Amino acid sequence: MKLYQSTLTLTAASLLCLTSLSAQADDITLRIGAGHPNGPAVYVADTANFFVPEVKKRVEAETDHTIEFVEGYGGAIAGVAETLEAVQNGILDIGAYCMCFEPAKLFLHNFPYYAPFGPQDSKQQMQAVRAVYDKTPWLTEIFENDYKQMLLGLHGWDNYHLGTTDPWDTVEDLKGVKVGGAGPNLPWLEYAGAVPVQSTLPDGYLSLQTGVYNGWLMFPSAYLGFKFYEPAPHYTQIGFGAMGVNALTMNARKFNSLPEDVQKILMEVGRAYEDQAGDSLNARQEAGLKGLADVGAKLKVLPEEARAGWAASLAEFPGKQAAEADGRGLPGTEVMANYLDAVAETGYAWPHSYELK
Repeated sequence: MKLYQSTLTLTAASLLCLTSLSAQADDITLRIGAGHPNGPAVYVADTANFFVPEVKKRVEAETDHTIEFVEGYGGAIAGVAETLEAVQNGILDIGAYCMCFEPAKLFLHNFPYYAPFGPQDSKQQMQAVRAVYDKTPWLTEIFENDYKQMLLGLHGWDNYHLGTTDPWDTVEDLKGVKVGGAGPNLPWLEYAGAVPVQSTLPDGYLSLQTGVYNGWLMFPSAYLGFKFYEPAPHYTQIGFGAMGVNALTMNARKFNSLPEDVQKILMEVGRAYEDQAGDSLNARQEAGLKGLADVGAKLKVLPEEARAGWAASLAEFPGKQAAEADGRGLPGTEVMANYLDAVAETGYAWPHSYELK
């Protein structure tokens, strides 16, 4: 009888232990998305092809949990100007987006746009941007404090150039030409006298085709991927610079609800996503230029003298934007000064040196 009772006790204890272990092993599902499609937009491609599989692989290998992603790119869940809010509200658990489409809420996070003609190499650009975030914790903290989300990693755009429907030879030829852009980069056009038009990548092809505008400030990876060369075959390499202005963020409430070992993996893979961004963007810049040549786009390079003059015309732009941010109660001068210092530390030489006043 005692042996029978002992066996029952041991069996019950074993079942209790197994039940406890089972309760600790979570089946996790996360919704992840972006307004741009997977493929032409490098930061989205890296989200889908690097971040998602790497998180799944590591969670399976290093924890007792399983994780699946419901992926919604190309605006399937939230558009390019809606992703920050979608993550904040929990519609998305994780969102990837360009901060250029949040000109009010993330005005200062677009600081690379405020100093154009910067690093042409995306690795240098991402190095400089990370240095600014590390030196200015406010840039990271505002995501959680104001928008209830965690910054997992940064990403960017490869070097910006200009595509047009018609050929042009000198900067003066651009006077009066309507040119589309994301928003923070539109002031670059003032020197040329072009007419800036705010737009988004998904609208670009039709807008170029129908004459809503006749040019696009765009990096070659997307210019090729979105086939803008069809309505606008003239592509001039100007070198406005690579821009580290994209973010991968996660809803803070969802993040905090996850097991600590999964949280750790998400943060580590988010940083790895950022660390590989420079190489990824550089590769797509090279492939984009080659691809444009292969499909018959008419490529040329803006002479260095004209490029330097264009940069000089924007000499006051960084200081103006810093002052604007200061006036909004943001650390504008601090961030811009940190950025100019960080770029200098990469060894990059500006075509025209910027000074904050």
